[in-house]
Amino acid sequence: MTTIRPSRRDWLEATLGHSVDEPVAASADASFRSYWRVPVDGESLVLMDAPPDREDIRSWLDVAKRLAAAGLRAPAIRADDAEHGYVLMSDLGSQTLLPALNAGNVDAWYAQAMDAILHMQREVASDDLPQYDEQRLMDELELMPRWFLGEHLGFTPSCEQWDIIENAHRALINAALAQPKAFVHRDFHSRNLMIDGSITDDVRLGIIDFQDAVRGPVTYDLVSLLRDCYVEWPEDRVYDWVDSYREQAVVAGLFDADVGRFRRWFDLMGLQRHIKVLGIFCRLWYRDGKAGYLGDLPLVWRYTQTVGRRYPEIAPLIALIESVLGERDITQPRVTAE
Repeated sequence: MTTIRPSRRDWLEATLGHSVDEPVAASADASFRSYWRVPVDGESLVLMDAPPDREDIRSWLDVAKRLAAAGLRAPAIRADDAEHGYVLMSDLGSQTLLPALNAGNVDAWYAQAMDAILHMQREVASDDLPQYDEQRLMDELELMPRWFLGEHLGFTPSCEQWDIIENAHRALINAALAQPKAFVHRDFHSRNLMIDGSITDDVRLGIIDFQDAVRGPVTYDLVSLLRDCYVEWPEDRVYDWVDSYREQAVVAGLFDADVGRFRRWFDLMGLQRHIKVLGIFCRLWYRDGKAGYLGDLPLVWRYTQTVGRRYPEIAPLIALIESVLGERDITQPRVTAE
């Protein structure tokens, strides 16, 4: 027998055993989850609302406990109800890292963020997490031809063009699978890192949106951070950060790779991620009605184009997409005939 899902306020009052104010919208994300702030006994808490027919919060709960056990700053769970899709948690604030970043403080913030990645990779148990395996990597890459080329650009590849796409995908999958494996957050970037003050206040970064964590390539979270889909830094600076992370990871015993090999891992992992994101950002509009992400497509495409041209196994795919794009403004939805 299906139970009726209680409202946010009803669930809170039943869980806490007393009346509460109506929760106030705190934020939403690219999924179907939403977040609501509510005062409880003089403390600000956050309620996550994840409709159970659209979201399964059990993975979020599992990863939150792993991060907390490893000493990382993730939301502390006060109450949860997987059946109805509610979690009451501590409030990490409303300030994400993204708007705080500038050329003068980014080194310090990213040093702390890379420390967090290393800490996750060393300390968070991941052997029993889902594997970032060949099928998962391929499923992600296939989002690009379906949603970016097909839905957004109205382009259907020929058989020969599909060969170009599939050859590039195969090269990227092989490169990802060849990397050492560790815990992967999967969306570790400036919009998912919370701050409460400035870097001079010795702020610990709060980590959110971790429910899709897997065990996978060691460069995935690093490229999510350093080639962030929402903010761009000079390439020489990015590679300085990459080299710094590599040195620390080698000392920590996570892997042993020289500069050239590690940069190649980083570049090709970034291509896999950004090709996937071209599809995801379009899907968010054409399937889910979230138009804001189309404005982020140019930076994601610029990363893909710039790095992809350097690798002979990927360059034909870049040339194909360039020929399809022409002079089109990719921030504008495709207009179809009624």
